[in-house]
Amino acid sequence: MKKIVIFASGSGSNAENIFNKTKDKIEITGIFTNNPNAGVIDRANRLKIPVFIFQKNELTDINSILYSTLSTIGYDLIVLAGFLLKIPDELIQFSNNRIINIHPSLLPKYGGKGMYGDNVHNAVIHNKESESGITIHWVNNEYDKGAIINQYKIIVTPEDSVETLSIRIHKLEYEYFPKTIIHLLT
Repeated sequence: MKKIVIFASGSGSNAENIFNKTKDKIEITGIFTNNPNAGVIDRANRLKIPVFIFQKNELTDINSILYSTLSTIGYDLIVLAGFLLKIPDELIQFSNNRIINIHPSLLPKYGGKGMYGDNVHNAVIHNKESESGITIHWVNNEYDKGAIINQYKIIVTPEDSVETLSIRIHKLEYEYFPKTIIHLLT
């Protein structure tokens, strides 16, 4: 069975969805977070997935517990699911460029530092975009600039608010992120 680790900073809804939709094909060997108050910790504990909380500075220290833990538990892919820190060159090289991310817009639009969650949806609505969606991409050393794996689109209606657009984008994430992970690993 192929193995993934998930890096998350928030509630963990995508992490739980990935678990539920891939558990027969893929093992999640760990949830990694830099946020000791992240909701993903409770979800991981409930799902009996090991949790590792690390400090931001460990991302660039290949001699840190973070890197030794990754080596010990093993993985075929690192999945960023609501992880907000920039991934440094050290982790990209350590993982042999096997890191993917999901972004709530059609990159290259509305990507980069500070562009996540409602910030993205607000910009899409403010700029009167006719469509939005998600982008699943490989991670490189620049925010949201890695090679695109898949994009999925929805129409943005004049009636959309940040909240309604967010709900519709989450539906795309929940449907297509697990499918893409399975496709990459099988």
